[in-house]
Amino acid sequence: MEYIYACTRVTDIKNKTVEQLKSLKDMGLREISLGSESGDDWTLERINKKCSAADITEQCAKLTEAGIDFWLCFLNGVAGKEHSLEHAIHSAELFSQCKPMLVGTGGLTLFPGTPLLEEAQRGEFTPLSEKEMLIELKVFVEHLTCDCYFNTHHTSGIHLSGPDFLKRKDNIIRALEHEIE
Repeated sequence: MEYIYACTRVTDIKNKTVEQLKSLKDMGLREISLGSESGDDWTLERINKKCSAADITEQCAKLTEAGIDFWLCFLNGVAGKEHSLEHAIHSAELFSQCKPMLVGTGGLTLFPGTPLLEEAQRGEFTPLSEKEMLIELKVFVEHLTCDCYFNTHHTSGIHLSGPDFLKRKDNIIRALEHEIE
């Protein structure tokens, strides 16, 4: 059977009712990757996501009620040194509450011509080092309590992705600790 997978923003779901989402599911929509990037209000505002942690929770509840599986994405490093731990902890807590089928993580890259790179060049944003990215990811993993498929794209050589996150959580933390050392 064919089905539809969508990449969306939280704001794309906000204007849909549960009934409309159920109708989309009936037409083949099965999974949504929700580009939340964070579950921390300070970070969400800082990166102009146009939603709050409460909005994310509300929209994920609608998707759950409609029977549509969803992914949540954590953007490792996006809060900079200024707010790293709060970003990791609040994101993990919110993601755990929402219970996505998959939690994905990726590391921030500052591309030429982007506002965040320009802010970093002016000293208004302090990017994380590779080690600090690993520390932030470890804090996120430590606070994540939902069972899900965990998928991470990190520049280190360790393989952390796979199903049954809660069964593998301690091993993931140990691997991150080893990499940090």
